[in-house]
Amino acid sequence: MKKPYTPDHAKSDWARVGAFTDEELTANALSDPDNPPLTPERLATMRRAPMSRTLRIALGLTQEEFGARYQIPLGTLRDWEQERSEPDAPARAYLKAIRAAPQVIAEALAEKPAA
Repeated sequence: MKKPYTPDHAKSDWARVGAFTDEELTANALSDPDNPPLTPERLATMRRAPMSRTLRIALGLTQEEFGARYQIPLGTLRDWEQERSEPDAPARAYLKAIRAAPQVIAEALAEKPAA
């Protein structure tokens, strides 16, 4: 199994960050030309990543692995992630169930039906 995705903020030196005052943190954020703070106007223009993509990345899976494990056709998953289509209500509920209990769902799908 692949190593789970570790976001960059999990690698931060929080003790060093905690030593800054609020004023120093604000000044540093405002002076960063590559990553200016979000204004309400900029926030309104941003798009959220599709739930399927954030969930798949959090589980550390490729599209192929995620689709195979949860029995979602690869083309469907790609369409969701590239926003060519959106999951319907049952698919959104399924993605929420995967998010809540990924291992349980994977094990249930891997079980062979009783003869």
